[in-house]
Amino acid sequence: MNEGERVLAPTAFVRFCLRKPTECTSVGSGGSVPIDPQAVRDLIEVNRSVNQSIRPIRKSAFAGVGTWEVGPHAGDCNDYAVTKRHHLIQRGWPAGALLLTEVETSWGEAHLVLTVRTSNGDYVLDNLSAAVRPWSATDYRWVRRQSAADANTWVSLTAVSRNTTVERI
Repeated sequence: MNEGERVLAPTAFVRFCLRKPTECTSVGSGGSVPIDPQAVRDLIEVNRSVNQSIRPIRKSAFAGVGTWEVGPHAGDCNDYAVTKRHHLIQRGWPAGALLLTEVETSWGEAHLVLTVRTSNGDYVLDNLSAAVRPWSATDYRWVRRQSAADANTWVSLTAVSRNTTVERI
């Protein structure tokens, strides 16, 4: 996945950061995280536990609208993504490797996921999947995400190749 030009952040992200500025800081490197057995366990456990702890509800028609919350009892894709990012940061993961990412689903709906930059490529933590998958193993159209260099800057995305071989977790 290649980062393109700077773009506007989702409006709900801006409101979220105004309410919870500590959730929007860039702490740590904008690089990737080495994948080792503990990192794999963290990703799988956080994806699973957050997917199970939040009851899914539809709050908005697209990822940029609504109020984003960390750890609600019920929420939409935005709440799942910011909660997963929060939990991984609490486990010591660098914020610069945990990027909120807007995609378009195969049915044309805007959707927010957490993209994790690793030494083995970018992985996706998603409330629509129990599996932690390489970005290239999804059927999403990649729209925009937080910049790895600055959590408050968003950039457009272009997929480099759907055939990229990335190890599954």
